[in-house]
Amino acid sequence: MIQKPKGTYDIYGEDGKKLLYVRELIEGLMEKYNYEYFETPIFESSNLFHRGAFETTDIVTKETYDFKDRGDRDLTLRPEGTASIVRSYIENKMYGNHTVPTKAWYMGPMFRYERPQSGRFRQFTQFGVEAFGSEDPLLDAEIISIPVNLYKLLGLKGIKVNINTLGDNESRNNYRNALIEYFRPHLDELCEDCKERFKKNPLRILDCKVDSDLDIMKNAPRTIDYLTDYSKEHFEKVKEYLKSMNIDYEINTNLVRGLDYYTHTVFEVEASVEGFGSQNVLCGGGRYDNLVETLDGPKTSGVGFAMGMERLMTALQYENVEMPLIKNIDCYVISMSENEKDFAIHITNDLRLNGFIVDMDYCNRNLKNNFKNADKLNTKFIIIIGEEEKKSGILTIKNNQTKEEYKINHDDVIDFLDEKIVE
Repeated sequence: MIQKPKGTYDIYGEDGKKLLYVRELIEGLMEKYNYEYFETPIFESSNLFHRGAFETTDIVTKETYDFKDRGDRDLTLRPEGTASIVRSYIENKMYGNHTVPTKAWYMGPMFRYERPQSGRFRQFTQFGVEAFGSEDPLLDAEIISIPVNLYKLLGLKGIKVNINTLGDNESRNNYRNALIEYFRPHLDELCEDCKERFKKNPLRILDCKVDSDLDIMKNAPRTIDYLTDYSKEHFEKVKEYLKSMNIDYEINTNLVRGLDYYTHTVFEVEASVEGFGSQNVLCGGGRYDNLVETLDGPKTSGVGFAMGMERLMTALQYENVEMPLIKNIDCYVISMSENEKDFAIHITNDLRLNGFIVDMDYCNRNLKNNFKNADKLNTKFIIIIGEEEKKSGILTIKNNQTKEEYKINHDDVIDFLDEKIVE
């Protein structure tokens, strides 16, 4: 038996309905925020990821799916969404002919070759938001508010924002130099990965899960002590706007979001999900005022976030969040023999085009088994079409809850069901 690849999963049944419900909620929220939907290829040119700002991250150095196509081109399955959105923004010259800021959202599969575990897969779905063209800290706060409001709409509890600032380029360089001087005498105490991070990107040492309990980590320099006046003002404004939106936050000076392209605000949003342990983070992001330029575009500021849908769906499951899923159908159409099937599908098609949820018998069941099948589908009304119904156009309609039967002209069926289903 052929099985799904390691680190992947199937979605079906009620899980599929739940995912679609959450997606529809996200689509509605993005419409309210006036963000445009973007869709980019699942694979991109490898040099989009294997360069500069991404090259020091584990995502790129250890986890990408890289391959050559039949034209000997180097391609990579996208491991995250931001780079692709930035590439699209540059390639389609949105900086010249688009509204400012350009506000985008996306949702789609990403791929990372990592060790599968709870909430982590080799193929996963990421929802993300990016906004380009404004340095205003108000946009930072708006970006943070999107996942916060989504989680509240879904019914997750204990929503909290952890924020920090890396400052502008001058602030980052000052902080980077301070980390180098601080960690240099302690290199022997660090894990092998952190020794490599020390050479390439010292900020990522603070992200380390292996060394996180060491005293040298707890006493490391803080980003906020190396900020320029401009960076301090930017951060103060972000906090002020979050308060205006009644969004609770805590300052976490160890939060650095290790990617080189981050500047100013970085954040993570968590929820108090029973069973998740100490790691309740559901999404993260921040400002990246250098990334567009790094990927060969004009100097353009940006800010965004991303979240894994699998982790969100697991959180909703752990919290026993009820979703208003449609668990029944409006009508089930039964044709008594092969001769009535054409009339049955005509009625079924009409009802579907008029907004009703309709199914029918495709297995030539007898009447008794069709009634059983209608019960399994939680059918509200059953329409029975036999030889007499086809000839006269008068349909037999049965209320599957009350068991009442009606004789209705097929031209009046839509009005009849509209009235009865509203009742």
